[in-house]
Amino acid sequence: MKYIFVSGGVLSGLGKGVTAASLGVTLKARGYRVTNIKFENYLNLDAGNINPIEHGDVFLCEDGTEADLDLGTYERFLGQEVGLKNYCTVGQIYQTMIKKTCDLEFKGKTVDAIPYLPEEVIRRIEKAAHGFDIILIELGGCAGEYQNTIYYEANRILKLQKPDDVIHVHVTYFPKPAHINELKSKPTQLSVKNLNSMGIQPDFIVGRAQIPIDDKRKDKVAYYCNLAPADIISNPDCHSIYELPLIFEEQNFASKALKKLGLEDHTPDLSAWKKMVSKIDAPKKLTLKIGIIAKYLSSGEYELRDSYASLLEALAHTQTATGLNLDLQFIKAEDLEKESKKIDDLYHLDGIIVPIGWGSRGVEGKITAIQYAREHQVPFLGLCYGMQLAVVEFARHVAGLQNANSTEVDPQTPYPVIHAIPRDDQRQTIKGEGASMRLGAHDAILKKDTLTYRIYQQANAFKQQQDGLVSERHRHRFEVNNNYREQLEQKGLVFSGTSPDDFFVEFIELPVSVHPFFVATQGHPEYKTRPLAPHPLFVAFIQAAQTYKQQQGKT
Repeated sequence: MKYIFVSGGVLSGLGKGVTAASLGVTLKARGYRVTNIKFENYLNLDAGNINPIEHGDVFLCEDGTEADLDLGTYERFLGQEVGLKNYCTVGQIYQTMIKKTCDLEFKGKTVDAIPYLPEEVIRRIEKAAHGFDIILIELGGCAGEYQNTIYYEANRILKLQKPDDVIHVHVTYFPKPAHINELKSKPTQLSVKNLNSMGIQPDFIVGRAQIPIDDKRKDKVAYYCNLAPADIISNPDCHSIYELPLIFEEQNFASKALKKLGLEDHTPDLSAWKKMVSKIDAPKKLTLKIGIIAKYLSSGEYELRDSYASLLEALAHTQTATGLNLDLQFIKAEDLEKESKKIDDLYHLDGIIVPIGWGSRGVEGKITAIQYAREHQVPFLGLCYGMQLAVVEFARHVAGLQNANSTEVDPQTPYPVIHAIPRDDQRQTIKGEGASMRLGAHDAILKKDTLTYRIYQQANAFKQQQDGLVSERHRHRFEVNNNYREQLEQKGLVFSGTSPDDFFVEFIELPVSVHPFFVATQGHPEYKTRPLAPHPLFVAFIQAAQTYKQQQGKT
């Protein structure tokens, strides 16, 4: 087993995950079995209860793990599933160690932070690495922070134990101040000094910058940081993150890493990746305006999009596959509630997406957008909460159930068409007292002759076609109330997919004779899409938006 630690310095958000995933792509292209593990700094046991504005989109794994969005980056780049063994927090480490002391596993020893916590980190690395040749170990935060010291100590210990099998990649920032107009290397030098103080000498420095790092800066950093200039790898801003594996390949990054690890180099096969990247950069034949009715955007004075990272990636994959340019327009759900003129923002859209969400804030704005899409024949895609609110909108304005709602929003609603999932271990994961969710991959049976069935059929995306069986990931606490299904069906709502036991509604739609594309799912297809294999629901939605734009004659 070979170990590649990937750390960051200077500031957060540099793209350690993309860097590690890109290196992983080029190693895997050489025939090596590559996996990853992400270590996070927070005491939360997972990312599921962290505000998405604060920490970004939760990435939902096949096994139900609610993880950091970097695990999504790994799935999309490496084309393989990750789960609980690939994700660890400080909270998990402490919880495990405290339980072991309570269970008397240490037989009366004094359990100090060092070496016991780093040894637990190493144990988790070994578990995640089982069955692979190389593991990429991404350390959250920045070098020098108090919270992540145990991870760096694990790196130091593992290097002592296996000196020929461990290397360290340090991702740093080279700023380019406008008044100086040159890349500055001092932040990198100081960050490496932090690493050195922990007993770690990086084998590579990956420099994030607006532009490629020039030889002068490479020579300077190499001199002060005890490296060869060839081991300073440039990671410049690029049009798409999927270009980065090819940028690394031009610098022979993987070959250099394999040499340091004592592994044989092979000729990489990146042909499919290159073809995909060339399609990203190719001229697009048409621009579509897609509205995302959002509620997790603001952070102080700034507007962030990381809360919808997986959705944005899914749409990027679809843009590449269809050859269409997507002008993504975030529309604040609360604005649609407060300002009636904001409804005019919907007129210019070629498609509307109502994505994930929790709680009552912005709900009426989302319902307004759904009603607009339904009444004006605008292609609509609802995801999780988007499906639930589509049921609410239909119940109110078509089925005549005035003030219908979700009990999450209005516990006293006279028509609870959406209600809480019964607290049952068989139907959901009990996360704690008062906290339970339906998590992970779950099957659904699609009804034949529905639009949803045809979408999966055309993409050959069935888990079992003879049964109409598909599988999507879930993350929700509320569901369609089965007591209202018959009443809503009689008014024209199609329940196009349900769980195999018919307990959960998984997909809804309107007949194509009523609406060209009105589809929603309780699942999260955005977590399963990949750049080389975009999800069929997004592809079908964008194709419907293209048809709508052409029929409307919009410019």
